[in-house]
Parts: sequence; C-alpha cells; structure tokens
Amino acid sequence: MQHYSVFSLARNAMKHHEDWHKAWRSPPLKEEYEVVIVGGGGHGLATAYYLAKEHNITDVAVIEAGWLGGGNTGRNTITVRSNYLYPESAEFYDFSLKQYEILSRELNFNVMLRQAGLLRLSHSHHDVEMSRRAINAMHMNGVDAEWLTREEIIELAPGVNVSEEARFPIFGGMNQPRGGVARHDGVAWGYARAADDRGVDIIQQCAVTGFEKAADGSHLVVTQKGTVKAKKVALCVAGHSSVLAEMAGFRLPVTSMALQACVSEPLKPFIDTVVLSPDAGVYVSQSDKGEVVMGGGLDLYPSYAQRGNVHTLENIVAGIVEIFPKLRRVKLMRQWAGIVDIVYDSSPIIGHTPVKNMYVNCGFGTGGFKAIPAGGYTLAHTIATDQPHKLTEAFGLNRFETGAFIDEMGAAGIAH
Repeated sequence: MQHYSVFSLARNAMKHHEDWHKAWRSPPLKEEYEVVIVGGGGHGLATAYYLAKEHNITDVAVIEAGWLGGGNTGRNTITVRSNYLYPESAEFYDFSLKQYEILSRELNFNVMLRQAGLLRLSHSHHDVEMSRRAINAMHMNGVDAEWLTREEIIELAPGVNVSEEARFPIFGGMNQPRGGVARHDGVAWGYARAADDRGVDIIQQCAVTGFEKAADGSHLVVTQKGTVKAKKVALCVAGHSSVLAEMAGFRLPVTSMALQACVSEPLKPFIDTVVLSPDAGVYVSQSDKGEVVMGGGLDLYPSYAQRGNVHTLENIVAGIVEIFPKLRRVKLMRQWAGIVDIVYDSSPIIGHTPVKNMYVNCGFGTGGFKAIPAGGYTLAHTIATDQPHKLTEAFGLNRFETGAFIDEMGAAGIAH
C-alpha cells in the first residue's frame, strides 16, 4: 500500500494532473478468476478488499457497468449510524460503524468521517415515549444513545423551529453521539485503491448481460467485454439486484424504488449534527462544503429511474422549511435519486442464493451506505468459507421461508 508524506503531497500538487499516479489500475478482463464480484459500489469494493485482506483471496475481479461509486454509493445522504431496535441489526450496524471509525487509517485514505451525532426529534408525547423505549433498547444492545431536552436541542441544532406556533412542536429528541456522516466517494475510492493494491482487478464500463454454466460447474459471467469464468460469483448491485438475480435464474423478494435527495447552495456552517424529523418526513445535515443535504421518503412506486419526481421533492423542501424556517430563501443547487432495494422486513439479504457458489448482498433499502464495511466484511467471509458470518446468520434468504423476519420498519426514522 502506498503512503504519502506531506512533502510528496506538496510535490504532486505542483504537477499537472496527467503526471499523477493513478489510484488504481484499469486492467483488461481476464478469462478466468477465482471470484467475480458484480457491482463496483461500496459493498462490492469492500467485499473485494476484505477477501484479499482477511482471506488472502486476490484472484478477484470487480465488474462495474458504469464507474466506481456511480450508483447508490454516490447517490445518498452519507449518513452513518447504528441506532437499530433488534439485537441482530444493532450488532451488525454497530460493527459497521466501528469499522468506519478506523477506516481512514486502515485504507490510508481520508473518508472524512464526522461523528457529530444523529438527532431524531420527538414532536408529541407519543414520540417521547417511543424514543425513550428505543433508547433503552439501544442501551441493552450496547449502542450509545441519549435523550436530549428541548433546550439541549436548541444548543445542538441552532435554527431549529421551536416556535410555539410550530406545526411540529419539539418535545425533545433521541441522539446517537457516534452517528454522523462520511464522504461517499472517499469510501468508494479508498476501498478501490486498497483492493487494487492487493491485486484485485477493477473493471469499469463493463455491464453484465447474463450468466451461464461451464462444463465443470463453474460460472460463466457474460459481459460487454467478453465472457469470464469464475468459481464463485457475488452480486452487489443494490437497486438492480432483482434484475441480476433473474438473469441467474432465481427471484429475490425485492422491489426497486427511487429515493431522492437534494442540496442547497453553500452556506456558512450553522449545523454540525444530522437532524431527522419523523413527522415532517425529512432529514438534514450540512456538508464540509457548506451545502445543506436534505432527504425524505421514497417515491413509493417501482422504478429504475435515477431522477425521482417533483412531488416528493416538494415534500422534502416543505418539511425542511418547517423544521428550519431560516432556510426558506435558500436556493436549491441540485437533486438526484438512488435506486434502492426494498425488502418486506426492511432488513438486508446477505449470503447464499439458490444457485450454488453464487452469493448476494442486497436489500439494505435506504440504509446501504452506513453498512458498507460490515456488508463487505461479512460477505467476504461467506464467499471464502461458504458459511454465513455470525453477524449475518439472521439475514439470509431462508428467513422468507421460515418467517423469522427482523422487522426494522421504524429504524429509518422516516416511513419508507
């Protein structure tokens, strides 16, 4: 792995970019690999990295239809947290958050993690009761959480609407101090460079168009750049998981929907934490560039379009203006949508599929970014050992046969 001193950074800053060292190679697609990972987003790249680092499996190709992180990894609101209700979810997501806390050092790449907290507002006495119960559950699961009074929220989130005439009065809030945000492209690029350093081939602009079986039982992955043979295949294509599964000959209990977000023009720093309002149906944070990052609910109809619709965008803006009135005259700069996998119990699917030696990582719904380190780590374990990791034993496809669901419908904080 390459390390860069202050002097090397200064020296390279004086060069024209054509002379810069490439962060990762662009090798040709080989005819055969031990493992092929379909999807060059955060989860696919993390899986490749942990296969190489933890299991010494480096004969790996990550095949991406577009560019690295160009799907949901680059189309989200960069929130990281582990404030889940059930023990299985709490353990998995807190493991992921702990990996985020060491990720910049481990990858030698600044992922710009900022743990300034994630605050969920309570707008009624009912909300207060449910939030206090949630805090107790989090404490039982070993996850940090605290109750903040109205006065403490005013100090933590300046500008929040505490007017007596507010449509959503603030009674208090549940805060996870270790929650926060990380830089989405920093995470993707960090994993990509680290995986490349360990010998993983990263193939961009190479869409997968089908799967076939070789005479020896291996998989043949048909791509735009040719057919490649692999002993094992992993699908890490959030938003299009059901499409790839159908190509491979099985079905997933997944529905694809668009989740929108938008950012304002850059402003001077005024809020450090992430603020979420379940009743207004919105969440907001401020980026390092000063942009106010805003998101809300799903478009609520199946779609593969990365554009969303105006109606949902209007709802987001209306909710943000209600919670932060001083933003009403601020201009929107851009809007986007990611395509997310929605599963019946709002929990991920990680592990084996009905096809031998084919594995899947999907179903994270609106929370895939925060799970990248854990999703990659546990899927790499399953690929290498052909056994579920202890953190994901409850998240297999078999739960849809047994009915052992982990219903985290309320964990997002907004009805998705």
